[in-house]
Amino acid sequence: QGAKIGIVGPNGAGKSTLIKIMAGIDKDFTGEAWPGENITVGYLEQEPELDPTKTVLENVREGARETADMVERFNAIGMEMGEDGADFDALGTEMSALQDKIDAVDGWTLDNQLEVAMEALRCPPGDWPVKDLSGGEKRRVALTRLLIQKPGILLLDEPTNHLDAESVQWLENHLKEYAGAVLMITHDRYFLDNVVGWILELDRGSYYPYEGNYSTYLEKKAKRLEQESREESGKTKALQRELEWIRQTPAARQTKSKARIRKFEELQNSQDSRQVGKAQIVIQVPERLGGKVIEVNNISKAYGDKLLFEDLSFTLPPGGIVGVIGPNGAGKSTLFKIITGKEVPDSGTVDMGSTVRLGFVDQSRDHLDAKKNVWEEISDGLDYMKVNG
Repeated sequence: QGAKIGIVGPNGAGKSTLIKIMAGIDKDFTGEAWPGENITVGYLEQEPELDPTKTVLENVREGARETADMVERFNAIGMEMGEDGADFDALGTEMSALQDKIDAVDGWTLDNQLEVAMEALRCPPGDWPVKDLSGGEKRRVALTRLLIQKPGILLLDEPTNHLDAESVQWLENHLKEYAGAVLMITHDRYFLDNVVGWILELDRGSYYPYEGNYSTYLEKKAKRLEQESREESGKTKALQRELEWIRQTPAARQTKSKARIRKFEELQNSQDSRQVGKAQIVIQVPERLGGKVIEVNNISKAYGDKLLFEDLSFTLPPGGIVGVIGPNGAGKSTLFKIITGKEVPDSGTVDMGSTVRLGFVDQSRDHLDAKKNVWEEISDGLDYMKVNG
């Protein structure tokens, strides 16, 4: 109770799958997994879903639906008692039981709790429709909805995704003081350093628990890998010796050789779990850009009464590397969509150089086809693919 655990490992190691099993979502596994008695579990997925037909407040209130229903029923009983022929004994008993339950969770102040939580995570106004929110704003609403439940175990899959710096700071402080257990997957090493007291590493089908924060984990892992490297070096040398022997005696398959052949096979199989090497990504140098790359002239954009930016102008020079920052909902993603032509500014122009070819990956990777595998998506279904050919 109260443990703060970070789950780390390479992509595809099973981090999200483990969280989903603990949340009771993924049931396709061997073994057993269940929460303790009277332990509630809350789960924040990487791309949380909100009800697009509801407002911000209505979505957040779903996190306290049980309490809200009890308060509504309590008030309804008061109305029913004023009707002719009401069964006062039965209604009074039900009202008394409800009052005890509402008192236990401080349900009478629910509206105030929702207001405080929404303010703390800087959610958009409660009457705003969810369908018009940015990715970061939606994530803040989903986080608020989850935290208002106060589950005994919080399972968070990339909780800082799309959050601005102030929201990350608030979440960091909140989780450090959270009374329940927290298990999280995040690539934000500073967040892990400041919040967790344990690290669980998933690596090549095995798991390794480390007590301490992320920095401590790195130190302990370095020692483990150093030891593994020494052992691996010994295995590699032994494998080479046995391989030479196998090649020298192709006909030596008598009984006295079988044990040595089995040993060779065991060494060979152990290579399957050896340390994965570091990948190297080579980015090809593009063709030479001209003097004009991107010129933005006096663009403005608003959604209804919400003004994102007005008379914005800038020029991107050849080789320029620019970071776009700002609070959630400020218009960062909208600016990218305007530059790529996916959105149209209310006024102003965007001019692109004649040699410029744009590449764009959006927050939710909507352009990926869920029906395709990785190779089909990258190669467009071709057996062979030319790169820069």
